[in-house]
Amino acid sequence: MLEERNIRVAVVTFESGFLARAYAEDTGIEWPLLVDENRELYQAYGMLAASFRDIWGPATWWAYLKEMARGRFPKRTTGDISQRGGDVLIDPSGVVRMHHVALGPADRPSVASILALVPERKTSTAFRAESPAADKSA
Repeated sequence: MLEERNIRVAVVTFESGFLARAYAEDTGIEWPLLVDENRELYQAYGMLAASFRDIWGPATWWAYLKEMARGRFPKRTTGDISQRGGDVLIDPSGVVRMHHVALGPADRPSVASILALVPERKTSTAFRAESPAADKSA
């Protein structure tokens, strides 16, 4: 699915060292894990601290209940749970095609909605991660 659209994925975390390695092992991600300890990318994309309600609101509890029904239980974290996450899609020319700041842990766009933004062409240039400072339209 990603290969036929020539998409490259990178995961950004603010955790470093042991916590970053533990995350990669726990999730089994196959993509590069980029460490942003100073949270410069988070700040540049407006992914600031979430409120208590955003973190522990009904959407989060509903997402956790659905995961528990599948036999997957949340793990205790030692990280900063107030850090907002999000999803950013940058095209090969550096233009931000999608910028989603998550309201809380359960607020993510579907894979299908992200893929719908990417043309299905084998000859397209690979998507790449780039600093938001280079894109003035974001």
